Amino acid sequence: MKIPTLFLLFSILSAAPGFAQEKSPFEGPLDPFLGDPKLEIQAVFEDERFPNIVLTKAGTVLATWGNKQVRARRSEDGGKTWGPEIVIANPGFQGGGTTVDENSGDILAFVEDKHPPAPLTVYRSKDDGKTWLPEKPKITPGSNGHMPSMHMNEHGITLRYGEHKGRLIRPSRYYGVKNDRSEWPNHYTNAIFSDDGGKAWQTSEPFPENGTGEAAIAELSDGRLYYNSRVHWQERPNNTRRREAWSDDGGKTWKDFRIVEILPDGHQHRSYGCMGG
Repeated sequence: MKIPTLFLLFSILSAAPGFAQEKSPFEGPLDPFLGDPKLEIQAVFEDERFPNIVLTKAGTVLATWGNKQVRARRSEDGGKTWGPEIVIANPGFQGGGTTVDENSGDILAFVEDKHPPAPLTVYRSKDDGKTWLPEKPKITPGSNGHMPSMHMNEHGITLRYGEHKGRLIRPSRYYGVKNDRSEWPNHYTNAIFSDDGGKAWQTSEPFPENGTGEAAIAELSDGRLYYNSRVHWQERPNNTRRREAWSDDGGKTWKDFRIVEILPDGHQHRSYGCMGG
């Protein structure tokens, strides 16, 4: 079920107008998203797991993928056709959070050595996803001393409004001492953010609920950030519904936690579902 999820996102992104032109605003009108629903599916990757989709500053749709090696494919026609696979890291484990720096046009791919907790390498592309070079990021742990992991999160964003305009931010998470059900009460989701183009990152305060992970972040035009996450821990109330919180300080802290009753997540008869996003 992972592959169809990947291609649903392609259809949405390919409808977004105006992004490819340097002088156009990043946001286009909503009209392409409000018409009759259509579903177009094509095989972009046929093995492994864990997709991320971004739209580059040049207008290229970029897909990253993989839990044994991390690869990319590029589409310069809105997702109709795709170029050859480009190996970002082999071996490598998709860390999610692929981020387009809208200040520079650089693209950052986060690759962990294995399923986290695990060492992290960031791969940077300066040529619209055609080639990638590794770099070791500097990540400051959270105020509680916890070092975040990256895996199973949606893509990052560049903030466009307010005091923190230009900041890079992506969802991240804390796995406790290991990825195991016994640690679920200690898991929580959070974010990392950078004000220097992804060289150094700060870790946000935890999302206001333990047992959470697999998240997405969006920015509103007033500069507030919206955070939406899954919850794995079966002891949490209504754990087949997604969670939300907000930030008005550029992603440093999260508040106004709420269970989103109208947003089901994953399988409705067990505590484990689909990738967040």
